[in-house]
Amino acid sequence: MARYLVVAHRTAKSRELAEKLQEIQAQDPEARFVLLVPAVPPPGWVYEEGEVEAQAQREAQGIPVEEAKPGDISPLLALEEELQAHPGTYQAIVLATLPPGLSRWLRLDVHTQAERFGLPVIHVVARP
Repeated sequence: MARYLVVAHRTAKSRELAEKLQEIQAQDPEARFVLLVPAVPPPGWVYEEGEVEAQAQREAQGIPVEEAKPGDISPLLALEEELQAHPGTYQAIVLATLPPGLSRWLRLDVHTQAERFGLPVIHVVARP
């Protein structure tokens, strides 16, 4: 069973991301997805146990999201921490961004820099 690390924030509920994950699952019916959301909660707010996972399941649009995790506000640091904590777990990274001009992640070149982790990076551009 292949596991894919899906990295998304404002694009997590996008049609484009859902379509890409469905495409991956059509090619590999056993594919499973872990959603990593690089974001910092508002001050004084803590994640309730199961809250992130429940939200991801509501937003998954039929995609088998195994788990959802909050990560550092820096998508690269969030990726690095997750991959170091779970070496050899993921087959690829699916990175969802907003289009050029709107995406802070593209301005930071996250889609190219993520390749340094040694996994294929599948870049999905979602409409705003």
